[in-house]
Amino acid sequence: MILISVYPLPHHDGRLACSLPLGIKRYSLGDTLMTNSELSLRLARLRDAAPIANLSRDLIEYGLQWRWTPARIAASIRAPNVNVLVAYLHENIGGFGIMRYGDDDAHLDLLAVAQPLRREGIGRQLLEWLEKCALVAGISKIALEVRAGNEGAQLFYKRMGYRPLVELPGYYQGIEAALRMGRDLSRRGVDHKVPRVQYKLAGFGVLELDLRSLSRRP
Repeated sequence: MILISVYPLPHHDGRLACSLPLGIKRYSLGDTLMTNSELSLRLARLRDAAPIANLSRDLIEYGLQWRWTPARIAASIRAPNVNVLVAYLHENIGGFGIMRYGDDDAHLDLLAVAQPLRREGIGRQLLEWLEKCALVAGISKIALEVRAGNEGAQLFYKRMGYRPLVELPGYYQGIEAALRMGRDLSRRGVDHKVPRVQYKLAGFGVLELDLRSLSRRP
């Protein structure tokens, strides 16, 4: 059972940390979830745009022209069909993920974890949470691009159930090829065996969502 503690924050008008397409509605469940006493995952706020952009520049876009600037990150934070999720550790952003949700599929725009915090499961937690939002929205197919030379990232995604689809020559500004990878969440592996998620509402008890039923569209 995965417990997600949610605490309402007026800054986000009490919106749920799962964006649903075809609307786009964010339910009134707050936007912070705690995974343990030290690490917290929550939706990004506008003030997080600059540190997220800096992490993208240093960890993802190195050697390329900086495209995911603070302004672009801020636009993603504002977008109703995008979740920008951050991992906080000791009041610092240690990682983040950006997923864009469409009507039928989703795209992982960015995912990064700071070097000192790698191999602690933070990237897995970020990605799994974004994937669960896709399932809630009735989306099972997710795609992403990774640098062809980044074997470490490719291995991580393979372990998360993603498979290589096609190589895209010159995808990154004509400098480096990309490997497009994808996953069908309807074929859930060990990381998605538990189909229920509990949202613990401060002062309102626990709301349990059955992802198997919520992921089915009428």
